[in-house]
Amino acid sequence: MEMEPLYKIKVTCAYCENVFSTSRVRPSLKRAVKTDTDFCGYYRGENPDYYVVRVCPSCGFASTENSNDRLAEHQRREFEEKISNRLVKRDYGGSRTWENALETYKLALLCAQTVGETDRIIASLLHHIAWLYRYREDQDQEQRFLKHALDSYIKVFENEGISGNDARLMYLIGELNRRLGAYNEAVKWFSRVINDKKIMDAAMIRACREQWALLREEMLDQGESLTEEIKG
Repeated sequence: MEMEPLYKIKVTCAYCENVFSTSRVRPSLKRAVKTDTDFCGYYRGENPDYYVVRVCPSCGFASTENSNDRLAEHQRREFEEKISNRLVKRDYGGSRTWENALETYKLALLCAQTVGETDRIIASLLHHIAWLYRYREDQDQEQRFLKHALDSYIKVFENEGISGNDARLMYLIGELNRRLGAYNEAVKWFSRVINDKKIMDAAMIRACREQWALLREEMLDQGESLTEEIKG
């Protein structure tokens, strides 16, 4: 007998403290087909990325497992004044379509921005929305949200990357710049990962080398002149 790909977990809403059920994809049934260079995954069967956001059916507050599990009083007021009173409540606890997933991510983004969540969480939500548009080959919207995600990742680096050796974050900033056509900026970030002796993340160093090489090929194909940094 084939196992159902989805299972339920219980979540306590950070705003109204209602306990509700939301679906996840069973780890044993996450069947990745491929992964893009900015970590966007493609799956056979249910896409686990569709189920990242948890939406409370009672009040409509949307969050992820990385969000704050309790809201401060001023955050609660912000949500109530700006979102809660205008929301049409919906239950997203079951199976989700692409449209459902997009709705939950945009609601989570609105909630995160309203209650002042961290730039890291906001960047991740923006990036996931870009991936959703990529699945539908909507390049204009994908590029729009990639740009917003890039701006947020840079804020994360400026505010949290004090040690300067968060290799995955630096790689992502380089890769999103590459995808947005900002080749010189992309090389600066890739080169920081490759040349910083404090960085020991071999997988990210290798990924930066590969994307640097790809970027050179893209520039040559487009007839663009290479700077010394890119030639290096």
